[in-house]
Amino acid sequence: MNQPSRLPPKPTPRPDRVSLWRYFRLFKSDILSAQPARLYRAWMAEFRTPFFRSYMCNDPDLVDLVLNKRPMDFPKSDRVREGLKPLLRESVFITNGAQWQRQRRIIDPAFEGGKLRETFPAMWAAGEDCVDRLNMKTDAEPFDIETETSHVAADIIFRTLFSIPIEDATASAVFAAFKRHQRASPVVNLGALLPLPRWFPRFHARETKRTAARIRALIERLTTERAARIAAGTAPDDLATKIMTTADPETGETFDTAEMVDQVAIFFLAGHETSASALAWALYLLATHPEWQDRLAEEAETALAESHDFSVLSTLKLNRATFREAMRLYPPVPMFVREATCPERFRNRAVKPGSQVVISPWHLHRHERLWDNPDGFDPSRWETENGKACQRRAYIPFSSGARVCPGAGFAMAEGPLVLAMLLRAFRFEAVEGREPVPVAHLTVRGKDGIYLRVSER
Repeated sequence: MNQPSRLPPKPTPRPDRVSLWRYFRLFKSDILSAQPARLYRAWMAEFRTPFFRSYMCNDPDLVDLVLNKRPMDFPKSDRVREGLKPLLRESVFITNGAQWQRQRRIIDPAFEGGKLRETFPAMWAAGEDCVDRLNMKTDAEPFDIETETSHVAADIIFRTLFSIPIEDATASAVFAAFKRHQRASPVVNLGALLPLPRWFPRFHARETKRTAARIRALIERLTTERAARIAAGTAPDDLATKIMTTADPETGETFDTAEMVDQVAIFFLAGHETSASALAWALYLLATHPEWQDRLAEEAETALAESHDFSVLSTLKLNRATFREAMRLYPPVPMFVREATCPERFRNRAVKPGSQVVISPWHLHRHERLWDNPDGFDPSRWETENGKACQRRAYIPFSSGARVCPGAGFAMAEGPLVLAMLLRAFRFEAVEGREPVPVAHLTVRGKDGIYLRVSER
């Protein structure tokens, strides 16, 4: 039986005052529960350590200033790079300045307008394979739905990037190594907390370095093979080929193999991890709100029966609204960290150069002074005046401004489509006594998984 509707799970916040050491320990295990409850109402909060000061900004005007109006004055913090460096090296996700601008000039054209339409058949095929896999789990014991959403998201990435399904030997090896890397990689590294010189070793865990090296070696094999096919004129016209053959309009240069490995690593992290997280939470939210699940399934049945092409996305309005609502409640990337490069004044408080500026979608999306029913699940909110206003000013699952995720449109096509395909085929039910606890690893996931029971619809 479905459980009755209730407020979706939310981490228990820490006490308002804790020691610095206690805070670091909490932060290292989970950045969400390491924060006090007052941040859901505060417009700004200051956090002081002996080494740096950090300012969390929930005021929409400050968020707009940092992300949209003056993004070059607030580059990505070097502290963010520390934990991600073994895997991402110099990827577009963590670079700054001229290097970042050059990378975006090469990458962005692959995700523009009509290019998204070309990836739709790969998304559909991966969705069909996901339905086939779940058919074997109907009426069986409950299982962790995150394993399946990770599988289908990885499948879509490999099909759209390299025209290979997840069953390909190299794709399967990357997927397996990435799962190990996620478990081994901490949220923060020593170098993110202490002012260490660049030459000082960062003490990444051996498993973190080993899995990152394995992933990068496999990706290098794929990119090297693709470069050879491009040279021979036999490469498929997929995202990898588009990116590898796009020249920087200012310099005429293209990515070399090492640079392409960096970018593919972040495409896989951003495109696979974030989509898997959002889709798993969307299914859980619908499992605990059966009335909404039935409405979405009805929409999916009608829409998918009438069209199997790109135009179907425009008819999946409820599925799209629900996927958006899942990312409001459980933003895959819960916090962005920028660094002030010049003296600032935020809400009458001096902010020195070098200070960390934290933009938290997790808190902004649940802010009690901005949203109606901030902790409730309500896909219809996007049609209300409050929902429309907050979507403009307080909803940033893909960041915003110059550094908005280039794959945002890709995710908003993939997510609602796969959600609709699954709901048309199956009914999802929550499991009594197994409410998931949201925690932040590389993305927001269930601490011990998200367990659901699946039956044929």
